[in-house]
Amino acid sequence: MKELIKRTLSGIVYVGCVVGSILYDPRLFCGVILLIALLAVDEFHRLVKSSFLLRFYSFMGACVILASMQFVAWHMNDGIENMKMGFALAVVYLPVVVLALLDEIWNHSDRPLQNWGNFLISQFMVALPLSMMSFLYFLDKWLLLALFVLIWINDTGAYCVGSLTAKLPKGNHKMAPHISPKKSWEGLIGGFAFTIGASILLYRLGWFETIAIEKYGVYIAATFAFLVSFFGTMGDLMESLCKRSVGVKDSGVFLPGHGGVLDRFDSILLATPVLTAFCWLCYYVAPLL
Repeated sequence: MKELIKRTLSGIVYVGCVVGSILYDPRLFCGVILLIALLAVDEFHRLVKSSFLLRFYSFMGACVILASMQFVAWHMNDGIENMKMGFALAVVYLPVVVLALLDEIWNHSDRPLQNWGNFLISQFMVALPLSMMSFLYFLDKWLLLALFVLIWINDTGAYCVGSLTAKLPKGNHKMAPHISPKKSWEGLIGGFAFTIGASILLYRLGWFETIAIEKYGVYIAATFAFLVSFFGTMGDLMESLCKRSVGVKDSGVFLPGHGGVLDRFDSILLATPVLTAFCWLCYYVAPLL
């Protein structure tokens, strides 16, 4: 019971911070995402036991990625002149990469290729996807909120259906038991069903107005849900693979009862870039139809 209370309270705080920052103010949202990205990058490097210098360069790179992406996203509708600062910030990223590479060349590490790979993973599979939330947010904050809500619904639906079907006489069909023993194909289908139903409801509430193409709004919402469910599940499996590779159950202890930051945001890592591209495509195609 004590563990359940701890898990519930930390979950409320987590959801409150995410939802509150999205709804309250863009600057607060940018700050929260920056904090989450830095914590996630640090958590990843702790998992793979990176050196202090490699973690430092990864921190610097993540800060540059977040700052430049947020600045460009903030000024997407203001013309190229106001976006120049964002591109100028992005140029700063090259020296960070060079410093990280030179460090691997000169520090006589016994695993330079592994360290360099870990640096790139922390940048392009953790920091960059989280920074792309800014493009979704400044297109329409309700789309970003829909992403989070549907991720949570997908996880809940998959867990419920997977748990119920596991009690059948022959059990259920596992997706990747060597990586995630509890994930099943039945749970995946259940997550799809819950997520698509919830997405259509959100469409009726007007959450997809920005990208809803006339006569195709329901299909847009259903596609949005499918992408969330599929890539959210793949992101979860990707993080599980990383954890199994280093022999740990949770990525950290940041959220009591829930694990680390990566444990809470793993589903976002693949879903965000895909959903961002999909929503901007719909946004530009809608006026043409």
